[in-house]
Amino acid sequence: MSALGTTSTPTTKRRVPLWDNARWIAITLVVVGHAILKLIGEADTAYTMYLFIYAFHVPVFVAVSGYFAKSGPPGAKQMHRLLTDLVLPYVIFETIWTVLRWILGGKFVLDYSTASWTLWFLLALLVWRIALPYLVLLRYPLTISIMISIGAGYISSIDGTFTLARTLGLLPFFVFGWKLRQWLLTDTWLDLRAGLVWRWRAGAIGLFAALYLLIALNIETLRALQVRQFLLYDESYATFDYSEFWAGGIRLAVMVLAFALIVAFLILIPRRTTWFSSLGGATMYVYLMHTFVLYPLRESGVLDGPQPAWVLPAMIALSVMTSVVLSLPAVRRLFRPLIEPQARWLFRPTAATPTGTIVLPHHDRK
Repeated sequence: MSALGTTSTPTTKRRVPLWDNARWIAITLVVVGHAILKLIGEADTAYTMYLFIYAFHVPVFVAVSGYFAKSGPPGAKQMHRLLTDLVLPYVIFETIWTVLRWILGGKFVLDYSTASWTLWFLLALLVWRIALPYLVLLRYPLTISIMISIGAGYISSIDGTFTLARTLGLLPFFVFGWKLRQWLLTDTWLDLRAGLVWRWRAGAIGLFAALYLLIALNIETLRALQVRQFLLYDESYATFDYSEFWAGGIRLAVMVLAFALIVAFLILIPRRTTWFSSLGGATMYVYLMHTFVLYPLRESGVLDGPQPAWVLPAMIALSVMTSVVLSLPAVRRLFRPLIEPQARWLFRPTAATPTGTIVLPHHDRK
């Protein structure tokens, strides 16, 4: 099961195509963002595309995870899944990356406190899932999460150790996703007649078009202002020379824009079953495996320096193809032990009381 959650189980109600479609498109945009990173230093077109995607794709990815997060008191099953869906895959893939860098000539430093490349998401998702039941006890969880995110940016000691900066910075999007479910918007949207749907979609297209045009026309200014750093949520403001008291206002503005773009993104997602709906359950496979496809391109230097105009669309096409291939059932079967380890050996067969004594079935008690 994907760590992003699922809309149903095989024995209960059917999956909702809207969310499978949203998951797969969101993870594909993540791959695209990583694939074109090496191009943004030399080409304004690539940098425009990069800023456009990063304005919403990670917030969407986080919000979809929050939508399916459980906010009730965690039971044994939920606690097991935190370990098998997040902790064990993080340890496995962090170890793989450490060994890979060592084989390629680097030092062998096994440091689980510093996540390699995309593995930050597993640690962040672990914290978000644990924190959500406590956050929702508060009267205004979304407002409080926004305050936490903005405030964290002023504290320079909050950095990439155990992904703390990103965990706190992106927390509002996880809570926002949870709120979307509380507002029961999915059923309302799915029941909306086609004429009204396309009115909303026209507005969403207009918003995205205006954003892309705004970025394209001001790309040099945005590059000079280091707007990219605000979209990553992985550093304090002072780290990239924003020590002024109003720096948090920029994060707030970026965040509010991202909330609107999340909604616009979901409005544009097909409500019916599509050719990629069946791929929507493999998002964690794509997320964890696509880096191995892109790593040779990233480290070989083949994308360094100015590139021909066709390279950007080629990298986007490669990203889509990578996302499709890594979502296929054969790939999932092959890598399931790494990405969805069952680890039954790790868990005790019966529950334990708070004092640590074993709870026996009633018929075994004397």
